Amino acid sequence: MAQPLTGAALIARALHQLGVKVIFGLVGIPVVQIAEEAIALGIRFIAFRNEQAASYAATAYGYLTGKPGVCLVVGGPGVLHAMAGIGNSSGNAFPLLLLAGSSETHMVTKGAFQEMDAISLLSPHTKIAIRSTLDSIPQSLSTAYRTSWYGRGGPAFVDLPADVIQGDGEETTTYVVPTPPKAASDPEKIKRVVQLLKSAKSPLVIVGKGAAYAQAEASIRQLIDETRIPFLPTPMAKGVLPDSHPSNTASARSTALKGADVVLILGARLNWILHFGEEPKWNSAVKIIQVDISAEELGKNNGDPALGIIGDINVVTSQLISALGGWQYDTTSPFIKALKASEFKNEGRAAQSAKVNKIPMTYAKTFNTTKLVLDKLSPPEDGNVVYISEGANTMDISRSVFPVSHPRLRLDAGTYATMGVGLGYAIAAHCAYNLPNPEAYSGPNVSRKKVVCLEGDSAFGFSLAEVETMARYGMDILIFVINNGGVYHGDSEEADKWLEMQKNTIQGNAGGLRSSSLGWEVGYEKVAEMCGGKGYLVRTPEELKRATEEGFKANVPVVVNVIIEAGQAQKLEFAWQANSKKTKKVAKL
Repeated sequence: MAQPLTGAALIARALHQLGVKVIFGLVGIPVVQIAEEAIALGIRFIAFRNEQAASYAATAYGYLTGKPGVCLVVGGPGVLHAMAGIGNSSGNAFPLLLLAGSSETHMVTKGAFQEMDAISLLSPHTKIAIRSTLDSIPQSLSTAYRTSWYGRGGPAFVDLPADVIQGDGEETTTYVVPTPPKAASDPEKIKRVVQLLKSAKSPLVIVGKGAAYAQAEASIRQLIDETRIPFLPTPMAKGVLPDSHPSNTASARSTALKGADVVLILGARLNWILHFGEEPKWNSAVKIIQVDISAEELGKNNGDPALGIIGDINVVTSQLISALGGWQYDTTSPFIKALKASEFKNEGRAAQSAKVNKIPMTYAKTFNTTKLVLDKLSPPEDGNVVYISEGANTMDISRSVFPVSHPRLRLDAGTYATMGVGLGYAIAAHCAYNLPNPEAYSGPNVSRKKVVCLEGDSAFGFSLAEVETMARYGMDILIFVINNGGVYHGDSEEADKWLEMQKNTIQGNAGGLRSSSLGWEVGYEKVAEMCGGKGYLVRTPEELKRATEEGFKANVPVVVNVIIEAGQAQKLEFAWQANSKKTKKVAKL
């Protein structure tokens, strides 16, 4: 007769049979037993300093690998902290499997240690929430794993009571979850869409991060190369087609959206990032064709449900290529000429901004200096650098500076605009690309990738303790902290003036620090130094060049603390929401 196994061992074995190779989390009693059993089976456990960052890492791992990332936390407060990852997973449609301990089942309602009804709390925010028993461990885990993965990706939760983890049971076979089935479109719908594209005067393809998640780069590149239709990538879709592609209209975004009369959307939603598909950013008469795996998304906001296509992006794009039969868009059209003129103007303006030489440096000068060094060390076409960016200005401005040529090499705050994801995402990217037998791929080879973080000083503060996590696991991640001393902008570039404002704040007097203020030239580089990494404090382009090159070549975590202009006289706003005035909307009947 087989020896009984603890619930912890059964859970670890079920995860192993599901093919889980990495778990992100933060342990305590009793879930520590699960982590140790998983490690004994060869599963990597990446132990974080905060559940929030661990849950973010698991969501990013799900996006990069195309299958659920797994996060393990304690019950009660651990679940509350990890709810950040639940929201991030749901908002971005990234597959996440969250596992958490809970009180013994016979202690429920008695005020047990960290007692909380996590099922009731998380059910409205997850695709499925299950409380497992000893006998149902394999079924509970495989069901949650599959539910997270199939259809639109999202969060799934399994509650694991302490008596289940610590009890004894018999091993049963875990159902191995196959790759999700891929749906094709109705051929008649494909014909109609093709007719619209061919008859359009100003067609546009919008490529979203859903296309990157679906690993649809080969078919989308073929579609654009064969048709020559201009395309616009959303921020995390950069690299599905190279930024250098001649049909890329990212530098003429406003002109492309306003001028297009037929828009094919592949893996993006008509949310705030795309201005809801509405005026004044979009053409009032535009016809929008949404391709999405989720039927609920079709017709949302200004989308037309009659034109929407339910299906897998890879399959649907291949159907479109076949039906188009080699048709090409006329690249001498007025639309293309308008796009080129806008690109010339905007790129010229950006080039001029990058030439501004002043101390403290500007955002543009900082990013351009860094870009030139990184591109020399690792050309974008090699696909060996992963960029993570967060912080409103840092993310928004850097987006157009650092080119990528391959998919899933740029991550940012995403649909949920979640600040604090950066270091968790960086750790996830390192694991996805650089562990033995990596589960993620991008670019022409399987070589190791350097993870580069571009962090606003406010965003960095959310999870700076995870630099120690990076150091503990030997992750050579390069972090730039763009330090202007505030959220959006700082309060002063003069130490004496800032100290006077601080004094007024402490004493409750007028003329104090704004609510968006952070500390004066905080020494963020010391965080890396105290963990065994390297830190650099830079103020000039020359210092930045040296720190970038040395940091890129280092084999430990590096924090480059870049002091830039405070921008205290500038208006507080987020560029994505600028000019987003409410528009009059006619109800669809």
